[in-house]
Amino acid sequence: MALEGKKLVMLAANDYEDLELWYPVIRLQEAGAQVIVAAAKPGTVMSKHGYPVEATVAFADVKTDQVDGVLVPGGWAPDGIRRHKEALDVVRQMNRSGKLVAAICHAGWVLASAEILQGRTMTCVSAIKDDVIHAGAKYIDQPVVVDGNLITSRTPADLPQYMKAIVEFLSN
Repeated sequence: MALEGKKLVMLAANDYEDLELWYPVIRLQEAGAQVIVAAAKPGTVMSKHGYPVEATVAFADVKTDQVDGVLVPGGWAPDGIRRHKEALDVVRQMNRSGKLVAAICHAGWVLASAEILQGRTMTCVSAIKDDVIHAGAKYIDQPVVVDGNLITSRTPADLPQYMKAIVEFLSN
C-alpha cells in the first residue's frame, strides 16, 4: 500500500463537516496510513449532521515528531479548534517541520489562527477568503492548491482532487 507506515492526525471538534473528516480518514486508511483523531479531550465528537467520531487523543498529547501530517476538516469545527492553543501548536510544529498541513473549507481559520499563512498560496471556502487574505495568504479559487507542505481545498465537491494531492505528497 502506498502509505504503509505513515501516521496522520485529524483534528476534530463538534460540528465538523461529515465528508471533510470521513472521506480523508477512509481514503488514507485504504492507502495503508494510520489516522488518529485528536480533539480538545478524548471522547466522542459529533458532526454537523449528527455522525460521531471517537477522538483517541487530546490536542495536547499529539506527538508531532511521531506523525507525518495534520488534517483539519471544515464545517463549524475550525472555529472551535482554533480556540485551543494546543491544536494551533500542532499545526505550527507540523508546518515548521515541513510535514503535511492539509485544510479544507473553513479549516483555513485554523491556519490563520496558527499564523502560518504569511506569504503562502491557498484556497478555502469563499466565505473565509477575506480571513486568509488578511492573515497574509494569496487566495486562489480552484479545487486544490499545493504550496509546499500546505494543501488546501474549498468544499466537499473538491475532495477527490484534495485527496489525490495529499496521497501524492505523502507518497514522496
